[in-house]
Amino acid sequence: MNPLAEQLNENLKSGNVHVYEMLSTLGKEIYFPKEGILSQSAEASANAKKYNATIGIATENGGPMHLASIQETLSAYKPQDLYPYAPPAGKPELRKVWREKMLRENPALTDKSFGNPVVTNALTHGLSIVADLFADEGDAVIYPDKNWENYELTFGIRRHAEIINYPLFTEDMKFNSQGLRDALLAQKDKGKAIVILNFPNNPTGYTPGAKEGEEIVSAIKEAAEAGINVVVVTDDAYFGLFFEDSLSESLFGKLSGLHPRILPVKVDGATKEEYVWGFRVGFITYAAESGDVLAALEQKTLGIIRATISSASHPSQTFVLQALKSPDFEAQKEEKFAIMKGRANKVKALLDSGKYGDVWEYYPFNSGYFMCLKLKTVNAEALRQHLIHEYGVGTIALGDTDLRVAFSCIAEENLEDLFDLVYKGVLDLQA
Repeated sequence: MNPLAEQLNENLKSGNVHVYEMLSTLGKEIYFPKEGILSQSAEASANAKKYNATIGIATENGGPMHLASIQETLSAYKPQDLYPYAPPAGKPELRKVWREKMLRENPALTDKSFGNPVVTNALTHGLSIVADLFADEGDAVIYPDKNWENYELTFGIRRHAEIINYPLFTEDMKFNSQGLRDALLAQKDKGKAIVILNFPNNPTGYTPGAKEGEEIVSAIKEAAEAGINVVVVTDDAYFGLFFEDSLSESLFGKLSGLHPRILPVKVDGATKEEYVWGFRVGFITYAAESGDVLAALEQKTLGIIRATISSASHPSQTFVLQALKSPDFEAQKEEKFAIMKGRANKVKALLDSGKYGDVWEYYPFNSGYFMCLKLKTVNAEALRQHLIHEYGVGTIALGDTDLRVAFSCIAEENLEDLFDLVYKGVLDLQA
C-alpha cells in the first residue's frame, strides 16, 4: 500500500477507528498524490516567477490561450475563470460560499464539526464517490422501495453491494422509520451499513415531518449503539423545495456528531436547487468530530476525483459562484420557488377534487419535482404506453401500479389538461 494511503488510514484510526472500518478496500487504498504533477505545479505557481513550465495548459499574453469565437460568448467572465483546470477540490471561493449557504439554510449545523464541501460533477458523481470509498461487495446499502434507479447502478452494479429495500410508507402514509430500523439492525452480524436518505424523495415528492425526522435519527442512532458502523448519505438533490409542513433542513445537521459509529455524508448541489441541471456542479461534505478524520476523508475523496474526472468543470463553477454572490440571487430563487409551489398545490387541488373518480390514489407529496399516482384498475406500463402513443403524454411507470408525474416541467395552466388525459387513458384501458 502506498505510504500516503497508510498515513491517511493511520490518521483515521487515531481520529475515529470506526470511520476507518467503514472504508471499502478501495477507500483504504486511495490517496491524493502529494508529490505528483498537481502538487509540483502548485509549488511552481507559487514560486516560479520567471518561467513556469509545469502547467498542463497553453498560455498566451500572460493568460490562458483561448479562441475568440468562444470568449466572445462569455465576455462577462475573465479567461482565467473559465479555461484553466479547476483545483480537484473545486474553486476555493465556491466551496466557502456553499458552506456558508449550508449553515444559513441548516441551523442544526451551527456549532457542528463538518468539513469544507468538495466540488463534484453533480449529484451522481458525489454518490459514486461514496460508493467507491465505502461500499465493498456484499455490503448492505439500505434505501426505500420507492427510489431513484441510479442507486442500483451506482452501489449494486458498480460496487456489487447488497441492496436492501424497505417500504417507504406506513399504512397511514408516513415515513416508515420502523422499516429503516429493522433493515439496519438486521446488519448487526456484518457490523456495517450504508443508508441513503433522499428528501424530497424521488419519485414521490415526499419529505417527512419533524416527528418522522426524529424517528429516522433515532433508528440510526440505535443501530450505532448496537455496534453497527453506519455511513448515512443525505441525497439532498431537491433541497429547498419544501411546499408544505415538513422538514425544511437536511438531516445531515441532526446526524452530525450524533455517535462515533455514524458518518454523515451530505451530497447536494446547484443542479436542481439553482435550476442549472446541465452545469453539473455538486458537492460532497463529511461530518466528523476529528479534524484529522475530516482531512483524511477529503484527501481520499480527492484521490477518487483525481483518478476519475481529475477535476470538475471550471466554467460551471464560475457561473454558479457568480450567481450565489449576486444581490438578486435570493429574490430570483424565491420567484422560481413560488412557481413550483403553485404547480404542486394545483396538482393536489385537482387530485382532491373528486373529478377523477375511483381509478387512482396518490402517494403523499409536499416537496420536490414529482408526485406518484397509485393506479387501482390498470397496469402502469400499459397506461404509460397508451398515453404516449394515443395522447402524446409522457409519464414514468414504476412497477405495476405507480405512475410518476413531474409537475416541475408542466405549466400550472396545463396541469388540469394533463391529468384529464391521464384519466382518459385509464378509462380507455378499462374499456
